[in-house]
Amino acid sequence: MRRPASATAWAAIAALAMAAFAAHAAHAAPRVPASDDEVVETLPVVAGWSSEQQRLRRDLAQRPKDEATAIAAASAYLELAREQGDARYAGYAMGALQAWEATPLAQTPPAVLVMRATVAQFLHDFDGAEATLKAALARRPNDAQAWITLATILRVRGRYNESDAACRSLGRVGPALYGIACLAENAGLRGNHADAREALQSLLADPALRGPDKAGTRQWLLTSLAEVEELAGRREQADAAYRKAVAAQRSGYLLLAYSDYLQRVGRHAEIPKLLADEARSDAVLLRLAIAAAARGTRTQGAPNAGSEADELRLRFEAAALRPGTTALHAREEAMFALDVQNDPKRALELARLNVRLQREPIDLLVFARAASAANDNTARGEVKALMQQIGLKDARVDATP
Repeated sequence: MRRPASATAWAAIAALAMAAFAAHAAHAAPRVPASDDEVVETLPVVAGWSSEQQRLRRDLAQRPKDEATAIAAASAYLELAREQGDARYAGYAMGALQAWEATPLAQTPPAVLVMRATVAQFLHDFDGAEATLKAALARRPNDAQAWITLATILRVRGRYNESDAACRSLGRVGPALYGIACLAENAGLRGNHADAREALQSLLADPALRGPDKAGTRQWLLTSLAEVEELAGRREQADAAYRKAVAAQRSGYLLLAYSDYLQRVGRHAEIPKLLADEARSDAVLLRLAIAAAARGTRTQGAPNAGSEADELRLRFEAAALRPGTTALHAREEAMFALDVQNDPKRALELARLNVRLQREPIDLLVFARAASAANDNTARGEVKALMQQIGLKDARVDATP
């Protein structure tokens, strides 16, 4: 669960998706239809899509090299991937940009590069996303979306100083709010909780954010504040911020983050209701399975008890058949092994693999919990050394035995 990057509200940013992209890329060479009536491609039917979105798909099929159309289609597919938790749509997002696949970076429109990097971030290709963003920024240094996405990627990798630099660049080219909040998140990760809290609360107090059209921005800032409070070990304050964020505007990232908080404080029974309306993505199924395991619903014989765990296990087994996918799902599989299957040795193996790719607080926390459950002192030392290396301060990890 990575914090998505968005120029309008930060809280708004899988091998299966990569396979879908490969299927699109296999037909990368554009061809010109003989007439406007010729069907170039039959795009997937997406339930619930608006007539405008359906028109956008038709336009893309007819004009695959139209920059605005391709970016709009890719953005719509990526948003669907986030909402539905179905990474295939991220593959379709990449496919929407395939007209520039063989084009050198220096000749690809910067906006296409930024969109490509945003999808790559979703697919855990952090190195590729970073390189693509830097290529775009070399040609268009005032691109706020590129800077906010780069700052996020660097933060996820535990490179806080570099993320700070991207945040400052964002503050120079975009609305001041985003640069301030960007730096506040990094301050919170470093343990400067009071400064981070003050900055976020000051932004939230701005009367300009009170309107209904600013609900997404308020939710993002409140979610960031809740995460800072968790890092500081202030549970009650974190809960209050999470509840205000949910009241402002629900989002997939927020609901998963709040579910993880509820798991940590032992309020497992609240999670199914919180996630009841969410698509059954791997991340949602994982939280439901952990909650069920903590409550012992399977052993109590409840109807369909353990169904989420069984479904998720089958998904992980299917993903394991595809080479090179384990690292992409390592965090989720580590949590599953630790909190559902009660297999700390396997959880530790996966958690150690995961932190090679991403180093968000949840990654280090899962690593620490797995090390504790496995009673592995070497792994405990690895956690401490890694936190010291990247400069992360987290009261939850410190409290892990």
